[in-house]
Amino acid sequence: MITRDDMDAPVRIWCLRHGESENVTAALAGALPNAALTEHGRQQAIGAARVLAREPIRRVYSSTALRALQTAGLLAAAPGVQIESVPDLVEVGIGRHEGSGDPAVRRRTAEVLRSWVVERELNEQVADGETGHEVLARTTKALQRIAQRHPGETVAVVGHVAGLTVALSELCALGSSVWGAPLPHAEPFLVEWDGARWSCAAWPAWPPADP
Repeated sequence: MITRDDMDAPVRIWCLRHGESENVTAALAGALPNAALTEHGRQQAIGAARVLAREPIRRVYSSTALRALQTAGLLAAAPGVQIESVPDLVEVGIGRHEGSGDPAVRRRTAEVLRSWVVERELNEQVADGETGHEVLARTTKALQRIAQRHPGETVAVVGHVAGLTVALSELCALGSSVWGAPLPHAEPFLVEWDGARWSCAAWPAWPPADP
């Protein structure tokens, strides 16, 4: 039962990028929904599960991509913890270049992501793929819906490097500070929603603060 104190407490969302996957090791660009975890990626996801073992995770939300669902499956080891796939959490679509191994396409993909995060040029896109406006809108919608369903609770969200970066740099007002610090595979970081604003205490790839 949800109490008044629960409703006043922030929603705690442990976000993470999926573990290393075959599309990453093959240097292929795009959303690639059927790319599986590598064995190293599986071990990374097991490590993430250990990190979160003491957290009261109520549910694990995941992109519909295979690599994300496989990561989520290793996180949801506790009895009764269910996995729910969320199409809006998928990686950025790059249209006709989907699955390309061309270095020029990968460079263009990086340039577009930089323009979204650093320059706030959300109209940019790779070929006939998604714009930053589209990615930001759908990922934000997914995170907001998840938060609204879990007042005062803790959940996990498994997504992708570009989608999470674009949305959380905006929602948590991190801006361009996340550029140059790409999300590592399967490293959970805490995002909170207090009913009025989003906050990210840290970004996994930031260097540790001076003591």
